[in-house]
Amino acid sequence: MPALKRILLVEDSENDVTLILAAFAEAHLADKVIVANDGQEALDYLYRQGPHAGRPADNPSVVLLDLKLPRVDGLQVLSRMKSDPDLKLVPVVMFTSSREEVDLVRSYGLGANAYVIKPVSFQELESALEGLRVFWTEVNEPPPGSAPESKGDA
Repeated sequence: MPALKRILLVEDSENDVTLILAAFAEAHLADKVIVANDGQEALDYLYRQGPHAGRPADNPSVVLLDLKLPRVDGLQVLSRMKSDPDLKLVPVVMFTSSREEVDLVRSYGLGANAYVIKPVSFQELESALEGLRVFWTEVNEPPPGSAPESKGDA
């Protein structure tokens, strides 16, 4: 079995987190999903601060980032990541319910690698997540510093 790769899911809706994690589980997707419930928690994880201070120095293979988040919104997280030399190569998929053209344009303008509108049905969600996971963790070659998970990683 290939080494597992981390996916950072940044999502404030408990319902969406539950559905997304269930979709990953239902499709038997073995990757480790780290959940951040707001933009500040995502930044703490990425910068290894606060409760994430002891995590390994490698980056996730991909970040699934919601747009509308408390404390620090998704566009601010994206902007911080893409302006940081250590994080700018980490792929970021905006995974949002916003169909607003301004959000789409701003996301790509800040360096998003993809913009995916959350499907409504569980089956569509499962299919979309499987496609994202396969592409970003198996097909795509991640940037340096996105090491596969080893035992004991958080």
